[in-house]
Amino acid sequence: MSSITWRKPIEFRSPTGGKISIAGPFEALIWLIERWPNRRGLHYISARSACRAAIAGRKSPEEAREHFDAAIKEAELKD
Repeated sequence: MSSITWRKPIEFRSPTGGKISIAGPFEALIWLIERWPNRRGLHYISARSACRAAIAGRKSPEEAREHFDAAIKEAELKD
C-alpha cells in the first residue's frame, strides 16, 4: 500500500449514503476502480490515470488530488 498522502483529505458523499474521506492517491485509485458509480467520463479517466502516475512518482500527489476532485464533481458526489 502506498503511503503518499495529500495535504488535506477529500470528503465526498458515497453513492450509497454517508461521508467518505480519502487521504491520498492510492485510496482514491481503489475507490475509482472498485466503487465508483459511473466508470465513464473525462474526469474519471484522468483521475484514474493521475492517481496511478502519483503512486509511481510521475505526478505530484496534489495533481492527482485535483483530478480526483474533478471526478467527484463530475459524478455529482460533492455536497
